[in-house]
Amino acid sequence: MTIKKIFYGVMTLIAAAILSVAVYLNSLLPIITGYAAKNLCSDVFVSGREPADIQSIDLNFSFIKFTKNTVDFKEKSVTSKFLWGKSKAIYREGFGATLLRDVAEDKLRKIKYPGGINSVYSQDSIKWPLGDILPRKNTGIDTIKLGEISKSLIADNAYKGNAFAFLVLHKGVPVAEAYKPQFNKNTRLLSWSMAKSYTNAIVGIMVREKKLDIFQPAGIEEWKNDVRNKITLNDLMQMQSGLKWNEDYGNRSDVTLMLHCESDMSHFAFDKPAEHPAGTFWYYSSGTTNIVNYLIRKQFPNDSLYYTFANTRLFNKTGMPDVVWESDPTGTRVGSSYLYATARDYARFGLLYLNDGVFNGERILPEGWVKYSTTVASSSQGEYGSFFWLNRSKRFPSAPEDMYSCDGHDGQHIFILPTQQLVIVVLGYSPRSKGGMDFDSLIKDVISAL
Repeated sequence: MTIKKIFYGVMTLIAAAILSVAVYLNSLLPIITGYAAKNLCSDVFVSGREPADIQSIDLNFSFIKFTKNTVDFKEKSVTSKFLWGKSKAIYREGFGATLLRDVAEDKLRKIKYPGGINSVYSQDSIKWPLGDILPRKNTGIDTIKLGEISKSLIADNAYKGNAFAFLVLHKGVPVAEAYKPQFNKNTRLLSWSMAKSYTNAIVGIMVREKKLDIFQPAGIEEWKNDVRNKITLNDLMQMQSGLKWNEDYGNRSDVTLMLHCESDMSHFAFDKPAEHPAGTFWYYSSGTTNIVNYLIRKQFPNDSLYYTFANTRLFNKTGMPDVVWESDPTGTRVGSSYLYATARDYARFGLLYLNDGVFNGERILPEGWVKYSTTVASSSQGEYGSFFWLNRSKRFPSAPEDMYSCDGHDGQHIFILPTQQLVIVVLGYSPRSKGGMDFDSLIKDVISAL
């Protein structure tokens, strides 16, 4: 073999490698720019945060930190660019932020949220738990110690991570509340996967009104001629559908493609083939939650009733009238990931479940629904119920086994401790990839204040 042939062979390999890298990078660009545009748009126009603050904290990782982002305050949009990639997200009142994927912007902007924004009453003049006039009540917990814990968490970073907000309820009463300087009680913060538990609540309400039967097959047309026709709503809610799925947020996976590249997230999820018989294999999947939200939407004759159902049956009745639950471009709510609410709202949601589905004296969820939601999914090794995480496997060693929680992947949590009559809310940006937060020590310290 001549030197010339060797040279051309090496150059061919180098060219092929460069081409492969370029092709793979090209496939990542919609995810990179989509993540930046969508989250920046929501955090600016739903949360009311400063763009510089968001980019220095929430978007300061991996390729995302290299995006060039333009916020248009007049048209309420964000455009993000990286290399030759570009994505745009728009804000619409009631709908929050929507990433433009396979849909014309002017078409989306013509769709108006029914009834305008969610808010139907001012919480400032109403007593807790519906409103923000907090009771001055001694519940028997050591509030001085809780104050020290709050300072250690928010100001001193003693538990690691980056907490934006912290709130503790004891016997239904707020006994600790703290925020980083740029946040307050009115700041709506991203749920990430805590939204799954809200989906659980909507299904529960619909079961109570006999609009859904969770033990019947889901009835999706595309499944009728294969083994997927046996998948029930219960299988989906317990993450035991058996559908193929990849929940890895660190690369080009099913979940990152769904959230950042697809206009119809639920269809993307239910187009997945079955890998296991329904009800026999547990695997965490944001896709199944969006399938459930598709099934919820199907029960309504029009979208006006679909959108207002959550407001009238859940949010307005539980002191959360200003919650923003975002939708994908087709209009289906992204029940896996995109709900924005205040720390007090998240605490109220925890209180609803702590009180067995009753809020302010009114039953919201059907009797037995909380027990169902916290019953172990058969193949989950004691870790999961129905869109709620469980502590039966002592995932948090210092917490009691009967604790259950709503968890978001960047360290958002609503911990519900029935025996101790506690609800602990922690919101912020504490991803595991950056070391995470020592939630176990935090829970242990709060319990020690009893």
